[in-house]
Amino acid sequence: MAATLEADLIRNVTTLGHVDHGKTTLMDGLLAANNIISSKLAGKIRYLDSREDEQERGITMESSAVSLKFRKLDSLPQTYVVNMIDTPGHVDFSSEVSTASRLVDGALILVDVVEGVSSQTISVLRQAWQDRLLPVLVINKIDRLVVELKQSPLEAYHHLSRLIEQTNAVMGSFFASERMEEDLRWREEHEKHEVDRNKDEDEDDAADGQDIFKEKDDENIYFAPDKGNVVFTSAIDGWSFRIGKFAQIFSTKLGIKESNLKKVLWGDFYLDPKTKRVIARKHLRGRLLKPLFVQFVLENIWAVYEAVVLHPDHDKIAKIITALGLKIMPRDLKSKDTRHVLSLIFSQWLPLPTAIIQAVIDIIPSPRAAQPTRIPKMLNPSLEESNPSPKNKLEKDLFSCDAHDDAFVIAYVSKMFAVSVKDIPGEKQRSADEVEAGEQGDSNGLQDHPLIDSAEQAQRSGKNPSDNQKQVLLGFARLYSGTIRIGTSLTCVLPKFDNTLGRTHPRNRTYTIDTSVEGLYTMMGRELVPVTSVAAGNVFAIKGLEGKIWRCGTLCGPGATRNVDDQDYMLNLGGIDRQIPPIVRVALEPVVPADMPKLIEGMKLLGQADPCAEIFQQQTGELVISTAGELHLERCLRDLRERYAKVEIHPSKPIVPFRETAVKAPGDVLGKVYGVVAKRRGRIVAEELKEGTALFTVRALLPVVESFGFADDIRKRTSGAASPQLIFSGFEMLDQNPFWVPTTEEELKDLGEKADRINVAKTYMDGKNKEH
Repeated sequence: MAATLEADLIRNVTTLGHVDHGKTTLMDGLLAANNIISSKLAGKIRYLDSREDEQERGITMESSAVSLKFRKLDSLPQTYVVNMIDTPGHVDFSSEVSTASRLVDGALILVDVVEGVSSQTISVLRQAWQDRLLPVLVINKIDRLVVELKQSPLEAYHHLSRLIEQTNAVMGSFFASERMEEDLRWREEHEKHEVDRNKDEDEDDAADGQDIFKEKDDENIYFAPDKGNVVFTSAIDGWSFRIGKFAQIFSTKLGIKESNLKKVLWGDFYLDPKTKRVIARKHLRGRLLKPLFVQFVLENIWAVYEAVVLHPDHDKIAKIITALGLKIMPRDLKSKDTRHVLSLIFSQWLPLPTAIIQAVIDIIPSPRAAQPTRIPKMLNPSLEESNPSPKNKLEKDLFSCDAHDDAFVIAYVSKMFAVSVKDIPGEKQRSADEVEAGEQGDSNGLQDHPLIDSAEQAQRSGKNPSDNQKQVLLGFARLYSGTIRIGTSLTCVLPKFDNTLGRTHPRNRTYTIDTSVEGLYTMMGRELVPVTSVAAGNVFAIKGLEGKIWRCGTLCGPGATRNVDDQDYMLNLGGIDRQIPPIVRVALEPVVPADMPKLIEGMKLLGQADPCAEIFQQQTGELVISTAGELHLERCLRDLRERYAKVEIHPSKPIVPFRETAVKAPGDVLGKVYGVVAKRRGRIVAEELKEGTALFTVRALLPVVESFGFADDIRKRTSGAASPQLIFSGFEMLDQNPFWVPTTEEELKDLGEKADRINVAKTYMDGKNKEH
């Protein structure tokens, strides 16, 4: 089997959004359409959350990829392959978002219609903007407007309008910031040009016309339903639609051309009941007419929820089914599970996969169309030109996504991830001797890692009966040009490689390692499907990089081109961009001292498999791990215990700075939220009511040393009604002296042993001293 589909029929896309906004549930619906899971399990199984702790917590912690096939039925039916990467929404795992964005050309931006634009929504929109990904806005959980908020269709329309405006305001801020930077850069160059021109009075005046600042149009950066880049969705109930769907349904009935109706179905446009013509707001003349979107879209959807969920009525349900021309067996409608009945109706009327995949195909470009714009920016982030011409064969192959045998092979590995040997098709577990020999050979490619020396010493001393053969590291990659086959010889170019210097330069020599492809796989979430070759434009997994690439890197090869200098195809596409730096540090030691070699090996594997975990050994010999937050630390410790080291571990207390927390909560539990914050020595910064909802957003500053267990405490005290999001804020000085001792009666009463208050600085310092 070979992944050699024509690049024009490939779409590479990721799902981005705030935690709990429905990304994985949406993916379940798409998987069901490909018969990977049962449609009855969609939204419940969370198929791509393959980790046990992901299922327990109900949130995604690692990005997962799946390749889906969809046949588009139009004048020329074609089968498309959509490579989708589901990413975490929690701030602790932001590095997973940055690694995924390097491999794709577009993004589905999911926003919970009730919670609106949240902190991570802005972060992922910024990531998409920086990486030049074309976004599609997916407004999810619209069922909440009906069932929870009990909004009317007209109220829901205004709510949706405000949400789209808020999202566009974020996009506009990115555009304005970029234009200001470009304007400043142009002014500096213009002033320099003026100085040079004054030195040469005879310079041709014809050059004046070229020295003009070119304004860019911001029209194409915004989300607008009539453009098709907004999808309205309820992933849990299995439906979604774009404006074009209802324009198609009602164009004949209203006698309006479908393309014209699509332009007015969203916005302040109304149907005049007398003339049967579409009119704008200025022609209302005081009449209370409903916008077309309310009358022809929302009222129909609301009618289904009214008949099935809010006020169950079998007669109304039967009329709706008849009016929509649906084929549902009468016995299925007798189900007491309203979600099941909703799914039966919507799966035929507004099927979830149809609108999502059509938006992906229509809006997100193919690799061949995307790379001429994205690759130049990856090669030169400061480049201003939109579509520069290629300067050499390497750039020509990359810009055109050339998959021919004579094209240079260039692939970017965004991260390494661990897979059990038993989960790799056809892989036989090697003997302990083979593993030991392989690991000792592989370690040669990791010269920079601080744990390698210790691990090798442990191996040579014979104290490392390693159990890590049960885990294999694969590369998560995108092929930008050429074709890779099993057995292909490639060069791994590490992130510190300098593109301006040759491979033989002393500075670059240690940052290139030769390797051979041992296996190629298409990723199907929990499954790996082996393939014999991969063509340009595809996302894939590759075996043979363990010990060669630490976290990310570029794979380069000459392809079938002969007699070519390796400098002609050697390239570094750069490292990952950590949005959230590791801020929580703990020291680790095995419960059983004899397990130290296993812990060292396990930490080495964890450091390679987790792009945001930093592993190092202090001069004292203490093993330290730095993570992005409490949840990330929990995941790393669990991975060490269960996957990589497989030993019991004793972690020290965390060493952490201050954090900002944002809590979303209903008004009736605000007092409990404030109580938890005060108990943990935090302070409230702001409180804001979400417009159109009963939810408050409370912002507070909390010492991170007090933040461990904060999320669980909030949920317990509010019975799950409030949910916090912790974000690194910065450092603050404590206005207290940890060495000060009260002496006077008044001081003893205020801060003595029997006082109500304590010296917080002394408490934190004493806690730190106990660790040593």
